[in-house]
Amino acid sequence: MIRRIMLVCALALVAVVALVAAGCGGGNASGGGGDATKLTLVAYSTPQEAYEEIIPAFQKTSAGKNVDFEQSYAASGEQSRAVEAGLPADVVAFSLEPDVTRLVDAGLVSADWAQADHDGMVTDSVAVLAVRKGNPKNIQTWDDIVQEGVEVITPNPFTSGGARWNLMAAYGAQIKQGKSEEEAVDFLRQVLKHTAVQDKSAREALQTFAGGKGDVLIAYENEAITAQQKGEEIDYVVPDETILIENPVAVTEDSPEQAQTFVDFLQGPEAQKIFGEKGYRPVDEDILGQFDYPQPSGLFTIKDVGGWDEVMTKFFDRDTGLVAKIESDLGVSTESG
Repeated sequence: MIRRIMLVCALALVAVVALVAAGCGGGNASGGGGDATKLTLVAYSTPQEAYEEIIPAFQKTSAGKNVDFEQSYAASGEQSRAVEAGLPADVVAFSLEPDVTRLVDAGLVSADWAQADHDGMVTDSVAVLAVRKGNPKNIQTWDDIVQEGVEVITPNPFTSGGARWNLMAAYGAQIKQGKSEEEAVDFLRQVLKHTAVQDKSAREALQTFAGGKGDVLIAYENEAITAQQKGEEIDYVVPDETILIENPVAVTEDSPEQAQTFVDFLQGPEAQKIFGEKGYRPVDEDILGQFDYPQPSGLFTIKDVGGWDEVMTKFFDRDTGLVAKIESDLGVSTESG
Protein backbone atom coordinates (compact mmCIF):
# COMPACT_ATOMS: atom_id res chain seq x y z
CA MET A 1 0.00 0.00 0.00
CA ILE A 2 2.82 2.40 0.90
CA ARG A 3 4.52 1.72 -2.42
CA ARG A 4 1.26 2.36 -4.28
CA ILE A 5 0.81 5.72 -2.49
CA MET A 6 4.39 6.65 -3.35
CA LEU A 7 3.80 5.73 -7.00
CA VAL A 8 0.66 7.86 -7.22
CA CYS A 9 2.53 10.80 -5.70
CA ALA A 10 5.44 10.32 -8.08
CA LEU A 11 3.13 10.23 -11.08
CA ALA A 12 1.40 13.37 -9.92
CA LEU A 13 4.76 15.11 -9.60
CA VAL A 14 5.77 13.94 -13.09
CA ALA A 15 2.52 15.33 -14.45
CA VAL A 16 3.16 18.72 -12.88
CA VAL A 17 6.74 18.84 -14.18
CA ALA A 18 5.68 17.78 -17.66
CA LEU A 19 2.85 20.31 -17.67
CA VAL A 20 5.36 23.05 -16.96
CA ALA A 21 7.46 21.71 -19.86
CA ALA A 22 4.40 21.83 -22.09
CA GLY A 23 3.87 25.45 -21.22
CA CYS A 24 7.43 26.70 -21.56
CA GLY A 25 9.86 23.96 -22.59
CA GLY A 26 8.60 23.33 -26.10
CA GLY A 27 6.86 26.66 -26.45
CA ASN A 28 3.85 27.53 -28.57
CA ALA A 29 3.62 27.19 -32.30
CA SER A 30 0.82 29.27 -33.70
CA GLY A 31 -1.02 28.75 -36.94
CA GLY A 32 -2.27 32.31 -36.59
CA GLY A 33 -5.59 33.96 -37.22
CA GLY A 34 -9.22 33.06 -36.67
CA ASP A 35 -10.61 30.80 -34.00
CA ALA A 36 -7.61 28.57 -33.54
CA THR A 37 -7.74 24.98 -32.37
CA LYS A 38 -5.02 24.15 -29.87
CA LEU A 39 -3.36 20.72 -30.01
CA THR A 40 -1.09 19.44 -27.28
CA LEU A 41 1.76 17.26 -28.50
CA VAL A 42 3.43 15.16 -25.82
CA ALA A 43 6.56 13.51 -27.19
CA TYR A 44 9.74 11.78 -26.20
CA SER A 45 12.91 13.81 -26.09
CA THR A 46 14.74 13.22 -29.34
CA PRO A 47 12.43 14.37 -32.19
CA GLN A 48 12.05 17.96 -30.98
CA GLU A 49 14.19 19.37 -33.80
CA ALA A 50 12.08 17.54 -36.38
CA TYR A 51 8.78 18.77 -34.92
CA GLU A 52 10.11 22.32 -34.84
CA GLU A 53 10.13 22.15 -38.64
CA ILE A 54 7.16 19.84 -39.18
CA ILE A 55 4.64 21.85 -37.16
CA PRO A 56 5.13 25.10 -39.13
CA ALA A 57 4.94 23.06 -42.36
CA PHE A 58 1.62 21.61 -41.21
CA GLN A 59 0.33 25.07 -40.27
CA LYS A 60 0.95 26.23 -43.83
CA THR A 61 -1.53 23.65 -45.14
CA SER A 62 -5.26 24.31 -45.33
CA ALA A 63 -5.87 21.69 -42.65
CA GLY A 64 -3.37 23.22 -40.26
CA LYS A 65 -4.02 26.89 -40.94
CA ASN A 66 -5.77 27.67 -37.64
CA VAL A 67 -4.10 25.08 -35.41
CA ASP A 68 -1.90 26.14 -32.51
CA PHE A 69 0.36 23.76 -30.59
CA GLU A 70 1.57 23.21 -27.05
CA GLN A 71 4.60 20.90 -27.01
CA SER A 72 6.23 18.83 -24.27
CA TYR A 73 9.43 16.78 -24.63
CA ALA A 74 10.94 14.43 -22.06
CA ALA A 75 11.83 10.78 -21.55
CA SER A 76 9.28 8.52 -23.24
CA GLY A 77 8.29 6.51 -20.18
CA GLU A 78 8.06 9.67 -18.09
CA GLN A 79 5.79 11.30 -20.68
CA SER A 80 3.55 8.26 -20.92
CA ARG A 81 3.12 8.07 -17.17
CA ALA A 82 2.44 11.81 -17.03
CA VAL A 83 -0.38 11.52 -19.57
CA GLU A 84 -1.76 8.55 -17.64
CA ALA A 85 -1.66 10.69 -14.50
CA GLY A 86 -3.55 13.57 -16.10
CA LEU A 87 -1.23 15.61 -18.31
CA PRO A 88 -3.37 16.91 -21.23
CA ALA A 89 -2.43 15.45 -24.61
CA ASP A 90 -4.06 15.29 -28.01
CA VAL A 91 -1.19 13.62 -29.87
CA VAL A 92 1.37 11.36 -28.23
CA ALA A 93 4.65 10.48 -29.94
CA PHE A 94 6.68 8.00 -27.94
CA SER A 95 9.86 6.02 -28.27
CA LEU A 96 8.27 2.59 -28.10
CA GLU A 97 4.94 0.82 -28.30
CA PRO A 98 4.48 -0.09 -24.60
CA ASP A 99 4.29 3.60 -23.72
CA VAL A 100 1.22 3.85 -25.96
CA THR A 101 -0.15 0.56 -24.62
CA ARG A 102 -0.12 2.07 -21.13
CA LEU A 103 -2.53 4.75 -22.36
CA VAL A 104 -4.70 2.17 -24.12
CA ASP A 105 -5.00 0.30 -20.81
CA ALA A 106 -5.91 3.60 -19.12
CA GLY A 107 -8.68 4.25 -21.67
CA LEU A 108 -6.91 7.30 -23.08
CA VAL A 109 -5.97 5.93 -26.53
CA SER A 110 -8.12 3.72 -28.75
CA ALA A 111 -7.23 0.03 -28.76
CA ASP A 112 -7.10 0.06 -32.56
CA TRP A 113 -4.44 2.80 -32.78
CA ALA A 114 -1.93 0.42 -34.40
CA GLN A 115 -4.33 -0.43 -37.23
CA ALA A 116 -3.48 2.92 -38.81
CA ASP A 117 -0.99 3.41 -41.64
CA HIS A 118 2.43 1.88 -41.00
CA ASP A 119 1.00 0.03 -37.98
CA GLY A 120 0.84 3.33 -36.11
CA MET A 121 4.56 4.04 -36.50
CA VAL A 122 5.86 7.41 -37.66
CA THR A 123 9.64 6.90 -37.82
CA ASP A 124 12.25 4.15 -37.72
CA SER A 125 15.87 4.16 -36.63
CA VAL A 126 18.56 1.70 -35.55
CA ALA A 127 20.73 1.46 -32.45
CA VAL A 128 24.29 2.69 -33.03
CA LEU A 129 27.51 3.20 -31.10
CA ALA A 130 28.45 6.88 -30.95
CA VAL A 131 32.15 7.47 -30.32
CA ARG A 132 34.64 10.30 -29.98
CA LYS A 133 35.80 11.95 -33.20
CA GLY A 134 38.24 9.65 -34.97
CA ASN A 135 37.09 6.68 -32.86
CA PRO A 136 40.22 6.63 -30.63
CA LYS A 137 39.15 3.43 -28.85
CA ASN A 138 38.50 1.72 -32.20
CA ILE A 139 34.96 0.71 -31.26
CA GLN A 140 33.57 -1.42 -34.10
CA THR A 141 31.39 -4.10 -32.49
CA TRP A 142 29.24 -4.65 -29.44
CA ASP A 143 32.01 -6.68 -27.81
CA ASP A 144 34.32 -3.68 -28.04
CA ILE A 145 32.21 -1.63 -25.63
CA VAL A 146 32.84 -4.00 -22.73
CA GLN A 147 36.61 -4.03 -23.08
CA GLU A 148 38.64 -2.95 -20.06
CA GLY A 149 38.89 0.80 -19.82
CA VAL A 150 35.85 1.58 -22.02
CA GLU A 151 33.22 3.77 -20.37
CA VAL A 152 29.65 3.49 -21.70
CA ILE A 153 26.81 6.01 -21.60
CA THR A 154 23.19 4.88 -21.99
CA PRO A 155 20.01 6.18 -20.28
CA ASN A 156 18.14 4.48 -17.46
CA PRO A 157 15.79 1.86 -18.94
CA PHE A 158 13.19 2.52 -16.26
CA THR A 159 12.64 6.09 -17.42
CA SER A 160 13.82 6.05 -21.04
CA GLY A 161 12.32 4.16 -23.94
CA GLY A 162 15.54 4.72 -25.84
CA ALA A 163 17.45 2.85 -23.15
CA ARG A 164 15.18 -0.17 -23.56
CA TRP A 165 15.85 -0.17 -27.29
CA ASN A 166 19.58 0.10 -26.54
CA LEU A 167 19.62 -2.87 -24.20
CA MET A 168 17.47 -5.01 -26.47
CA ALA A 169 19.86 -4.15 -29.30
CA ALA A 170 22.80 -5.31 -27.19
CA TYR A 171 20.98 -8.45 -26.05
CA GLY A 172 19.59 -9.34 -29.48
CA ALA A 173 22.98 -8.82 -31.12
CA GLN A 174 24.36 -11.60 -28.95
CA ILE A 175 21.49 -13.91 -29.88
CA LYS A 176 22.00 -13.01 -33.55
CA GLN A 177 25.64 -14.09 -33.21
CA GLY A 178 24.56 -17.49 -31.90
CA LYS A 179 25.07 -16.85 -28.19
CA SER A 180 22.76 -18.44 -25.61
CA GLU A 181 20.18 -16.43 -23.66
CA GLU A 182 22.34 -16.80 -20.56
CA GLU A 183 25.35 -15.43 -22.42
CA ALA A 184 23.26 -12.56 -23.82
CA VAL A 185 22.00 -11.61 -20.35
CA ASP A 186 25.56 -11.74 -19.03
CA PHE A 187 26.54 -9.36 -21.82
CA LEU A 188 23.84 -6.93 -20.65
CA ARG A 189 25.33 -7.17 -17.19
CA GLN A 190 28.76 -6.28 -18.57
CA VAL A 191 27.35 -3.34 -20.56
CA LEU A 192 25.59 -1.89 -17.53
CA LYS A 193 28.64 -2.50 -15.34
CA HIS A 194 30.66 -0.43 -17.83
CA THR A 195 28.00 2.31 -17.88
CA ALA A 196 29.17 5.40 -16.03
CA VAL A 197 25.96 7.48 -16.17
CA GLN A 198 22.32 6.52 -16.70
CA ASP A 199 20.41 9.72 -17.45
CA LYS A 200 16.61 9.93 -17.53
CA SER A 201 16.31 10.35 -21.31
CA ALA A 202 18.17 9.70 -24.54
CA ARG A 203 18.62 13.43 -25.09
CA GLU A 204 20.14 13.90 -21.62
CA ALA A 205 22.48 10.97 -22.30
CA LEU A 206 23.60 12.63 -25.53
CA GLN A 207 24.25 15.86 -23.63
CA THR A 208 26.30 13.96 -21.06
CA PHE A 209 28.37 12.34 -23.80
CA ALA A 210 28.78 15.58 -25.73
CA GLY A 211 29.97 17.15 -22.48
CA GLY A 212 32.95 14.79 -22.46
CA LYS A 213 31.79 11.87 -20.30
CA GLY A 214 32.30 8.34 -21.59
CA ASP A 215 33.96 6.65 -24.55
CA VAL A 216 30.88 5.29 -26.29
CA LEU A 217 27.20 6.26 -26.25
CA ILE A 218 24.58 3.69 -27.20
CA ALA A 219 22.05 5.77 -29.10
CA TYR A 220 19.52 6.07 -31.84
CA GLU A 221 21.13 6.61 -35.21
CA ASN A 222 19.11 9.82 -35.55
CA GLU A 223 20.51 11.17 -32.27
CA ALA A 224 24.05 10.67 -33.51
CA ILE A 225 23.16 12.41 -36.78
CA THR A 226 21.49 15.29 -34.91
CA ALA A 227 24.61 15.72 -32.79
CA GLN A 228 26.78 15.88 -35.90
CA GLN A 229 24.41 18.39 -37.50
CA LYS A 230 24.84 20.56 -34.40
CA GLY A 231 28.60 20.44 -34.77
CA GLU A 232 29.39 17.94 -32.02
CA GLU A 233 32.75 16.22 -32.44
CA ILE A 234 31.46 12.65 -32.61
CA ASP A 235 31.40 9.75 -35.03
CA TYR A 236 29.20 6.69 -34.91
CA VAL A 237 29.34 3.04 -35.86
CA VAL A 238 26.34 1.00 -37.09
CA PRO A 239 27.02 -2.53 -35.79
CA ASP A 240 26.36 -5.43 -38.16
CA GLU A 241 23.86 -6.79 -35.63
CA THR A 242 21.45 -4.13 -34.42
CA ILE A 243 17.76 -3.58 -33.83
CA LEU A 244 15.19 -1.77 -35.95
CA ILE A 245 13.75 0.96 -33.72
CA GLU A 246 10.08 1.74 -34.41
CA ASN A 247 8.54 4.91 -32.97
CA PRO A 248 4.74 5.14 -32.54
CA VAL A 249 2.33 8.05 -32.75
CA ALA A 250 -1.32 8.13 -31.69
CA VAL A 251 -4.19 10.46 -30.93
CA THR A 252 -5.94 10.42 -27.59
CA GLU A 253 -9.63 9.82 -27.07
CA ASP A 254 -11.82 12.93 -27.39
CA SER A 255 -9.05 14.91 -29.10
CA PRO A 256 -10.10 17.40 -31.82
CA GLU A 257 -10.35 16.04 -35.35
CA GLN A 258 -7.29 18.11 -36.25
CA ALA A 259 -5.21 15.76 -34.09
CA GLN A 260 -5.79 12.90 -36.52
CA THR A 261 -5.21 15.27 -39.43
CA PHE A 262 -1.84 16.16 -37.92
CA VAL A 263 -0.93 12.49 -37.48
CA ASP A 264 -1.88 11.86 -41.11
CA PHE A 265 0.43 14.72 -42.06
CA LEU A 266 3.25 13.22 -39.99
CA GLN A 267 3.00 10.03 -42.02
CA GLY A 268 2.76 11.90 -45.33
CA PRO A 269 5.64 12.69 -47.70
CA GLU A 270 6.42 16.25 -46.58
CA ALA A 271 6.83 15.41 -42.90
CA GLN A 272 8.52 12.10 -43.68
CA LYS A 273 11.15 13.94 -45.69
CA ILE A 274 11.80 16.30 -42.78
CA PHE A 275 12.17 13.32 -40.46
CA GLY A 276 14.64 11.83 -42.94
CA GLU A 277 16.66 15.03 -43.04
CA LYS A 278 16.84 14.95 -39.24
CA GLY A 279 18.34 11.48 -39.21
CA TYR A 280 15.25 9.30 -38.86
CA ARG A 281 14.48 6.50 -41.29
CA PRO A 282 11.11 7.36 -42.87
CA VAL A 283 8.35 4.76 -42.63
CA ASP A 284 7.19 5.88 -46.10
CA GLU A 285 9.18 3.55 -48.38
CA ASP A 286 9.22 6.04 -51.26
CA ILE A 287 10.72 8.75 -49.06
CA LEU A 288 13.11 6.29 -47.41
CA GLY A 289 14.47 5.52 -50.87
CA GLN A 290 15.62 9.14 -51.18
CA PHE A 291 18.12 8.64 -48.35
CA ASP A 292 21.28 6.58 -48.21
CA TYR A 293 20.97 4.89 -44.84
CA PRO A 294 23.23 1.85 -44.30
CA GLN A 295 21.52 -1.52 -44.14
CA PRO A 296 23.04 -3.64 -41.34
CA SER A 297 23.51 -7.25 -42.39
CA GLY A 298 22.17 -8.56 -39.08
CA LEU A 299 19.23 -6.21 -38.59
CA PHE A 300 16.52 -7.66 -36.35
CA THR A 301 13.26 -6.46 -34.78
CA ILE A 302 11.77 -6.50 -31.31
CA LYS A 303 9.68 -9.50 -32.38
CA ASP A 304 12.89 -11.47 -32.86
CA VAL A 305 13.61 -11.17 -29.13
CA GLY A 306 10.08 -12.04 -28.04
CA GLY A 307 7.99 -8.92 -28.74
CA TRP A 308 7.27 -6.09 -26.34
CA ASP A 309 4.80 -7.98 -24.12
CA GLU A 310 7.38 -10.64 -23.32
CA VAL A 311 10.31 -8.22 -23.20
CA MET A 312 8.62 -5.84 -20.76
CA THR A 313 7.89 -8.68 -18.34
CA LYS A 314 11.10 -10.65 -18.77
CA PHE A 315 13.54 -7.74 -18.71
CA PHE A 316 11.89 -4.59 -17.38
CA ASP A 317 9.42 -5.62 -14.69
CA ARG A 318 10.63 -3.60 -11.69
CA ASP A 319 10.22 -6.51 -9.30
CA THR A 320 11.22 -9.58 -11.32
CA GLY A 321 12.84 -8.37 -14.55
CA LEU A 322 16.35 -9.45 -15.51
CA VAL A 323 17.49 -5.86 -16.10
CA ALA A 324 15.92 -4.75 -12.81
CA LYS A 325 17.96 -7.42 -11.03
CA ILE A 326 21.17 -6.28 -12.74
CA GLU A 327 20.48 -2.62 -11.94
CA SER A 328 19.68 -3.46 -8.33
CA ASP A 329 22.96 -5.35 -8.00
CA LEU A 330 24.74 -2.29 -9.40
CA GLY A 331 22.90 0.10 -7.07
CA VAL A 332 21.02 1.85 -9.89
CA SER A 333 17.44 3.05 -9.35
CA THR A 334 14.61 1.21 -11.09
CA GLU A 335 12.00 3.75 -10.04
CA SER A 336 10.25 5.92 -12.60
CA GLY A 337 11.66 9.18 -11.17
